[in-house]
Amino acid sequence: MEKDTDRLGIVFAVGAYLIWGFLPIYWKFIDYVPAGEILAHRIIWSFIFMVVIVLAVRKWPGFIRECKTILKDKKKFFSITMASVVISINWLTYIWAVNSDHVLQASLGYYINPLVSIILAIIVLKEKLNKSQTISVILASMGVLYLTFSYGVFPWVSLLLAVTFALYGLLKKVVDIPAMYGLTIETMIITPIALIYLFFLPENTFSLPSITTSENVILMGAGVVTAIPLLLFASGAKRIPLAMVGFLQYIAPTLMLQIGVFIYHETFSMEHLISFGFIWLALLIYLGSVYRFPIRKMKNVEH
Repeated sequence: MEKDTDRLGIVFAVGAYLIWGFLPIYWKFIDYVPAGEILAHRIIWSFIFMVVIVLAVRKWPGFIRECKTILKDKKKFFSITMASVVISINWLTYIWAVNSDHVLQASLGYYINPLVSIILAIIVLKEKLNKSQTISVILASMGVLYLTFSYGVFPWVSLLLAVTFALYGLLKKVVDIPAMYGLTIETMIITPIALIYLFFLPENTFSLPSITTSENVILMGAGVVTAIPLLLFASGAKRIPLAMVGFLQYIAPTLMLQIGVFIYHETFSMEHLISFGFIWLALLIYLGSVYRFPIRKMKNVEH
């Protein structure tokens, strides 16, 4: 039974990362729509989809209780509001990057993300680095600096994606809410702002009279492609060891990298290779440091 649970967890986690990895292709279908408008629809339709899910699985009373608890707890309310803002910035940056032919920068951002999480843990949670983690952070910094100086352009897209997603993870750690309720509440908080933004837009791509057009379907589907991988990930992470989650998370940026180079023909120069090389080496050292003991333990159990 435990092996079946592990297999199911792997399927869920891999499914989540595959969807995230192929997501650039989805946004490219509507790359002519402004990133802000796409984001507004992503938030609104994610909220609607999550409400349908909560109702379908008969979790509405629990959702209402969670909302009341958060309203009574100022720290929780502030943290989940900040999480909503931070993930919205992350989504906006990601959509803009993909539709502005910066898929490689987006990929680099999600490679850097775990290393930014380490830095936040030191600053906010007062955690201490071991020797391997220190080397990882230094190598990753060298990769970013090399890319900056070789191109003369600061890779703000990569760093903004990495920092916002790391902050989102930190805030989610502070507020322990089930994934289903969490995403519903986060999108609910930002939905009024998204609706106001769309209302004041001079022109809207979305049109109710012609709701079945490809643009409308893709914009409405943004809620589905946002919620499903998050729910799959939450289900998978509960069933498999953290070590496995750590290795699987690099499926998404690796797919993004390949999509950027081979499908959208973005330039992958020697400078990119050297910079990514620093990041990949940093990640290998980091993963070896963090997951060495769980992996050994798993091997002993198997034998």
